[in-house]
Parts: sequence; structure tokens; C-alpha cells
Amino acid sequence: MKDASKILQFARPDIVIEVSPGSEKEVGLSKLINKLNFINFQEQSILVNFKHSKYPRTVTLEATPLPCLNNKLECRWVSVDSVEVKTNGCVFDSILVVSGHRMITAAPELISMSDEGATFLLPEKCTEVNYRKSRRYPCSDISAELFQNGARFEGMLVDFSAVSFRVHVPGDDSRNFNWINCEVPLQVVFSSGSTTLYSAECQIATQTPGQRSRIYVLEPVQSRMQRFKAKEIRSDRHELLPLPNAVFNHPFSQKSVDLKVLDLSGSGFSVSEDAELSVLLPGMIIPELELRIGNGFATKCTAQVVYRDGVQKDVKGATVRSGLCFLDMDIRDHVNLLSLLYLAKDKHSYVSTQVDLEDLWQFFFESGFIYPEKYHFFQTNKTLLKETYKRLYTENPSIARHYIYQEHGTILGHLAMLRFYQSSWLVHHHAANKSESLSAGLVVLNQLANSINDSYNLKSAYMDYIICYYRPDNKFPNRVFGGAAKAIGRKKGCSIDTFAYFHYHRTFSDDWNFSGPWSLTQTTREDLYELEAFYEQESGGVMLHALDLEPAMANQDQLAKEYDRAGLSLKRYQYTLKKNGDTKAIILVNISDIGLNLSDLTNCIHLIVLDQAQFPRDIVYILLSILTHKHQQNDIPVLAYPMSYVEAANLPYERKYALWAISSHEHASDFIKYINDMQTRHKTKRTHAAEHLESSE
Repeated sequence: MKDASKILQFARPDIVIEVSPGSEKEVGLSKLINKLNFINFQEQSILVNFKHSKYPRTVTLEATPLPCLNNKLECRWVSVDSVEVKTNGCVFDSILVVSGHRMITAAPELISMSDEGATFLLPEKCTEVNYRKSRRYPCSDISAELFQNGARFEGMLVDFSAVSFRVHVPGDDSRNFNWINCEVPLQVVFSSGSTTLYSAECQIATQTPGQRSRIYVLEPVQSRMQRFKAKEIRSDRHELLPLPNAVFNHPFSQKSVDLKVLDLSGSGFSVSEDAELSVLLPGMIIPELELRIGNGFATKCTAQVVYRDGVQKDVKGATVRSGLCFLDMDIRDHVNLLSLLYLAKDKHSYVSTQVDLEDLWQFFFESGFIYPEKYHFFQTNKTLLKETYKRLYTENPSIARHYIYQEHGTILGHLAMLRFYQSSWLVHHHAANKSESLSAGLVVLNQLANSINDSYNLKSAYMDYIICYYRPDNKFPNRVFGGAAKAIGRKKGCSIDTFAYFHYHRTFSDDWNFSGPWSLTQTTREDLYELEAFYEQESGGVMLHALDLEPAMANQDQLAKEYDRAGLSLKRYQYTLKKNGDTKAIILVNISDIGLNLSDLTNCIHLIVLDQAQFPRDIVYILLSILTHKHQQNDIPVLAYPMSYVEAANLPYERKYALWAISSHEHASDFIKYINDMQTRHKTKRTHAAEHLESSE
């Protein structure tokens, strides 16, 4: 060893004691007795060593100490096998009492011994040492698999430390241990039942000889692993006071662990450990971990260790820093965590906190977000609308979140987001106080961008895509979303598709239907393949993925159950219009609560025309009449695509809506960067304006 540590190897291959140099000190009988009673209290065991009288061989047995009052110690063997056979030709040597990272070695007098136990007369003096640099922890029921060059071996994890672990591999006639090349790394997988707990490339440090079974001591090759694609912009880390605690049962040993959190973000955290007692291995998955902040906040999550830094020494001793990422967390808990972190960064920024709905409605009207034409459209349903917003803004559903910038109790900026497709969130309700329109509007956009960056890797977030409908003639959203798409410059990651928007008022009789060569049927996977080919030629963006119109998403209805649990309604239908068997249009009908989106884009019909040449305008009206009658809608918004068809067919429309869609996994960092640049430019302009005003005065 480099540090001249002394290694004590015993007969049992899973027992190796490493003694640090210069750590030995003499202790008295009373301390030994107290340690023995603690071992008894914990229902643990001590090690009893026998040395062969002729050969350099040691036999080590485990024994449970009985309560000890004086210098007389009685023990019971842990194993019921014949002690006499095991110790044949051996003489008693010593006992080892291991507790924590300290070990007492003593040479008592053996009074009597049988197959049940032994009695000792304890000495007045014994020796205590630091027995290991990295403590080893015993394991039970953790399966191990070793893979190397096509060979697969099964075994069990015996014990582990933060830097190595010991695996017992039994042999059989189908495997040859010579298949394992000790000079080449192998892949290791640990699991409990069907749950994978660890997977990493490891080097074989040592192995025991034997044809029927072997013990391998394995050391991870890397001290860091990369679970997710690297982010160009990392989540902001916060050092909270009081420091949070990470509490969990270790997945290997099932021992309770409680560690201080050094810093925390929306995507992970880091902790500090005593170097000698470290239990975190890079790559290890913790199925259930609880973050506790004081007595008022606690959230559970699934986490994975992603790195372990080198040992740092200070006046308090040697420590190591390890980082963990969130794999999953209840989405409501994650929003609460983000709310806490964002508030720690900016005391005026709130995420999905309870809102005074009267203040919110007043803000919507005063900011001009609800303008006369919009209010006229939904005012007859204002009672239902108020009830919907009560659920969205006070009950913290998993399918909605909102961002508010507020000073002195006054809302200055607001933005909301709704999970409206299986893995897509719809950004809407972006508004700001007129006197602070750009500043507050950019602040809530920054909250949105950072929230996406913090959330999209969580399975429970279902945030693969973010979408937003906006009017291209509205300068601010066009600068934000249109500018972001232009800056990113990659349609496969961020795209804009333009729809014609109009209200359809049903005028045809209920008896209308298609006949002859025309047919209207439920959309099939094959229809969506045809739509995919058309859209690739027409746009090449990500709209179909975001709107659940890709073939693999046919007939998905899991999201409707989430809405039902939140006391809301969402029904989605897909239809294909064909003529003589040829697909002419795909229709997506979304039926949801009135006012879920104040422009009612969540309660509308998407009409996507594939064959523009043979799709007359009259057929559009017949189609809409049939669908509105079928779904009991007398007045419903329609979004028609592409614009080239709308203009060629001379289809009347009220305005245009651009659908912006972005892949979170690909371009969340690019969106943050773009919003940050906008904020920086705005702050610079305000500073220059203030300086100019001051000089003029």
C-alpha cells in the first residue's frame, strides 16, 4: 500500500481489516465492556480468531456477545456448524470488536468452548485502531451481474464502501472463471428484485482463488457518470439556510442515512460526507429519498449519484462531496421546490403559489390581456370560468403551473402553462402591467425558461415539448418566440407553423352527412404516417410530435384521466376525411372546459388539409357541421392549416395564429440564453435612458 497501511486477511474472504498507520492506542477494560454491550444491544457480532498450530492459517468465527458485567465474557456462535471441525488443529488467538470506524483487538484468556459458544476472561488492557479508511457496509439480497466480452456471471453483493465493493460469485458447470480477464474492465449491475440500483464499468482489484466460488473486489473506473445529455446552461444552485437534509435508506444495506445538503437546484443537489463513512457511489440509484428543509418542507424523489469528488481535509476532518440528480419526483412536489428556490433567488418571483383570484382577474382586465372582443366571447360562461380558474390557481393540479412577478401585493407580470398533450405543455396567459410590461413580462418568461430547464428530465413532468400559440402581428410574442426560433435556427428542434383562425357557427341541419366518394372515419396509424409525410414536405418542424399526431401516439388517452382527477375535462378525437379512399384531411377535435384558455384554443378544431387541390371550401363547412353536431358544439374556434390552402380556397378567417413548438431536451438552454439576452438588452436600454434623463435634468 502507498500509505503503508496494514492489511489483516482472515479465513473468511469477506473479512478484510485495513489498519491505518499510527492509529493504534491502548484502552482499558471498561471501554471494551461498553463496546461489547453496544454490540449486544445492536444484535451484532464480534470476530473470534484461531491460528493453526502448524501452518500460517487463520480461522475466523462470528460470535454474539451476551451482556457483560465484568471481565467475564460469554458468547454464542452465529453459525450452527461444528466449531470443533472448523478449529481442528488451531489455538485461540484474539477477538476483534468492530464498531463504527474503530476496532478493538484483545487477547483474552479462553476459559471454555463448545459447539454452542465460548467463555473468555477479558484482559485489563487492549488496543484500539482505525480499522479502515473507507468503511465497508454489509449487504443482503442484492443481486450482482458481471459482464465481460460476452460472458455473464451472477452473484451477490457481500459488502461495499464508497470506492469499492465485494461480490461473491458461485461457480457451476456452465461457466469458467478463466473467462474473466482480470486485466480488463467489466460491467457490473446490482439490483434488488426487478429494480436496478447500480450499473458501472469496474476494474477487478483482487480475487480469491477457487473453482466453485470466488470473491471479487471491484473498483469503479469512473468517479463521475452522465445520466442525461449535458446542459449548456446548468440549473441555478442555491445554498439555503437552514441547510436541507437528504434522508434515505441505503439501497444496498438498508441502513438509514442522513446527510446535509450543500446546495440545491431544481434538477439535483450535492451533499457532504465523512470520508471514512462515505456511502455514495457514482451511478447508484436511490429509489426513495426525502429532502427535508427545517420542519416545514419535505419532498420525496428518486435520485441517482452522478459524481464523487476527491477527499478534502480541514480542521473538522476529511470529507467528500457527492452530487445527485433527480430522476423523478411528484410533479406537484417539484413545483413546490421550484417555488422555494426561485423565491430564494428573487423575492418577487412566485411559481404556482396560491393566488387571490380577484386580484388575478383585475390584473387580466387592467393589463389589457382581456380586451373587449375576448370578454364578449366568454362572458356568458363567466361562472364556469371562475370555477375552472379556482381549480387551476388554488388546488395545485399536476397539469398546470403559473408564474407571477409581484411587488407590494400587486401583480406586475403573469404567465401560465398547461399540460395539454401527453408530453407537451401549452404556454398561455402571458401578460404584464402596462407600466412594467417589458420588464415584468421578461421576468416571468425567464421563470418559464428556467422551470423548463429544471423539469424536462423528470419522468413525471411529461415536458418533452413546449408549445405556444401567438398572433404574428403581436410584436412582443413575435420577438420572444419568433426570435427564439430564428436564433435556434433548427426546425427539427424549434419550429413555427401558421394557422388561420375563425369561429364556426353551425348552420346546416343535423341530417347532413357525407355520401358517395367521401368518408369520415377515426384516424388510424396508417393515416398518421401519411400526415407525417405531408408535414415533412410542408414544414419539417416538430408540430406533429408536440400535438400527439405522430403514429406512435394514436389512441392515447392517459392525459384525460389526469384532467378528471383535477376536476377538469379533456376529450380528444382524431378523424380522417377521405375521398375514394385517398386521405384529404386530418382533423383533431379538442373538447375541454370553457375558458381553460381564454382564446379557447384548448376547445377547438384543428383542420390539417393534405390534398389542397381536391378539397373545396363547401366540404370544409359540411365537415365542420357534422363534427359540431356530433360533439354538441354550436360555436367553436377552428385552426386551419396550411395557410397556402386557406388562401387558395378563399376560406374566410379572422386572424392568423402561429404555433411555436420547441423540443425541451434539445433546446431548453438555447431558449434560456435567448431570454437572458433579451433581459440584458432591456436593462442596458433602461440604464442608458435613465442616464440620458439625468444628464438632461
